[in-house]
Amino acid sequence: MPEYVLIFIRSIISFVVILIIARIMGKKQISQLTFFDYVVGITIGSLASATAINQSIKIMNGIVALLVFGFIPVLLGYISMKSYKFRMLVEGYPTVLVENGQILEENLLKVKMTMDDLMLFLREKNAFKLSDVELAILETNGQMSVMKKTDAQALKPKDIGLTLVNEHRPQIVIMDGNVMEKDLKRYGYTKEWLLGEIMKKGARDFSDVFVAQIDSEGNVFVDLYHEKLKLPEIKQKPLLAAQLKKLHADLENFALQTDDPKAKETYGKEAESLKKLMENVDPFLKE
Repeated sequence: MPEYVLIFIRSIISFVVILIIARIMGKKQISQLTFFDYVVGITIGSLASATAINQSIKIMNGIVALLVFGFIPVLLGYISMKSYKFRMLVEGYPTVLVENGQILEENLLKVKMTMDDLMLFLREKNAFKLSDVELAILETNGQMSVMKKTDAQALKPKDIGLTLVNEHRPQIVIMDGNVMEKDLKRYGYTKEWLLGEIMKKGARDFSDVFVAQIDSEGNVFVDLYHEKLKLPEIKQKPLLAAQLKKLHADLENFALQTDDPKAKETYGKEAESLKKLMENVDPFLKE
């Protein structure tokens, strides 16, 4: 077998093994890389390259070494979850560099960090003035956590007594012309209401919509197919028909959701009256 073919095969095998190891180690190992994880990552990369190119190393020996170095962080991570002392032994302790607005020179020397390095970290956290910093901590993953002094922090709505409605995650309700009915009902909306909203944006029906998303306040973002083309003018009669259907569906939902017998009866009567009205005007609202 030609040497380049053998190297190609060994490289593919090494890559697959590293991919499997990365999946086993999990996202935390990537997003919160500690010094130990950094060393293990370099070692695994060196082993993989050696296994791929150095033919004096048996492929199985290289794979075993990769698996061992991949398994060790997983094992240590599991033990660290169970033991605080072991976690501190492996990952170390965070180091306070600024406390009560004062720079701790001894700790800077301990982590081998210069003032230029400290200022770089602080600027990354939008703290350009040392006088604005109350607390700065060098975390075990090499990231800097910064708490500004109270008078240097951004003003929050609660600081001025302003109450805001909590937002939920914006939800996709139409994708590729298909209505996500389960997600739509979860937020208390109906297809009739949604049809009326997308018609306001120039759609004739759901099939004209590439994607639609609802936010916390019920606002609908609509992206249509062929959006570069001139959209036809929205016709009022079909829109009115859709709005009537939406109103009818809302009344029926209100009747189902309320526990008040009087309100339930009122909603039901109004829904029935609106249904009769819709049947009477429907022939006139059709194109």
